[in-house]
Amino acid sequence: MTFHPGVAVLNLSDFYVRPVTRPEEGHFQELMQAHHYLGAMPKISETLWYVALFRDQWAALLSFSAAALKCSPRDRWIGWGCRHQYARLKLVTNNSRFLILPEWHVPNLGSRILSLCQKRLVADWSAVFGHPVLLLETFVDPERFRGSVYRADNWLLVGQSQGFRRIRQGYSATAQSSKLVFVKPLRADVRALLTQPRLDFPYLTGESKIMLQAEQMRSLPSFFAGIADPRRCQGRRHRLSTVLAIASGAILCGMRGYQAISDWAESLGQKARERFGCRRENGRYQVPSLSVLRDLLIRVDPGQLDQALQKWNQVYGVQDASLAIDGKTMCNALDPQGEQTHIISAIGHQSKTCYTQKKWVPCP
Repeated sequence: MTFHPGVAVLNLSDFYVRPVTRPEEGHFQELMQAHHYLGAMPKISETLWYVALFRDQWAALLSFSAAALKCSPRDRWIGWGCRHQYARLKLVTNNSRFLILPEWHVPNLGSRILSLCQKRLVADWSAVFGHPVLLLETFVDPERFRGSVYRADNWLLVGQSQGFRRIRQGYSATAQSSKLVFVKPLRADVRALLTQPRLDFPYLTGESKIMLQAEQMRSLPSFFAGIADPRRCQGRRHRLSTVLAIASGAILCGMRGYQAISDWAESLGQKARERFGCRRENGRYQVPSLSVLRDLLIRVDPGQLDQALQKWNQVYGVQDASLAIDGKTMCNALDPQGEQTHIISAIGHQSKTCYTQKKWVPCP
């Protein structure tokens, strides 16, 4: 209990938190821009904003948004590899902003508000985005703060970031000030859960995908080097192996459809484009356009493409301890004798990677 201007007595148990409503979002952004040293930030992807109140007076603002794509201290603490990390990042959320408004700086209020948020965050996140959240993370600038409010709420200091900042082209070329990395498990078994081979509902957050490592980007084109190029020599601007490697990389990272593959290619930074063997023009590496990707994927020999992908899987898919055999009947696909075609697939239990597919038609 403490005293506060305009309020006779403050009792921390009288504070409560709730999500910011849509009509309040403008006011939320104005206060964040005016009082937080980093300013306001847009609502991108999965983001929830909270306000802490005392008798309907706004006392603090919080933002929880998408987790950092890469964070070595956090990833080492969890113990997951890139195969699991990329598909499970949605189960982690970042406390990207925490602002106690100037007139509300009273002892123990910060940890009280964090605790209140954590009690309702899992249910709110599931209701809005359709899946739970298991781990909180945040970054603290050591030149400004010590992270005392997070320490008081039993967050774990797991290390310091390297200081590279995510930008539109990938990551900044030079490191800036590194940040203290804190995490807060919302379940006692969060590390075991995030690293187990399979996740079931409600923790399964989408189709299987991975985060490609630099070595995998460099190696992909070599697996397609032996495929015959169906294009005329005239007008070729991109090597067939590069086009197929980029398309395969996009699909491995969860992209579906020609437009999504093209958008993923355009988002690649210059280092990633170099690893894929992209053509260099005016000092910059260029990726194939949507039309090039689509036309080549339509015309390339599917048998040769399947063999190349199987070879890549033999090298990089060895983490699967077991395979599942799955079969489907292609209702509208008939062979010359009028028999329905069946597709049999071998799929990794852990990675859900399709290692091979074979067509089979029953003998008469």
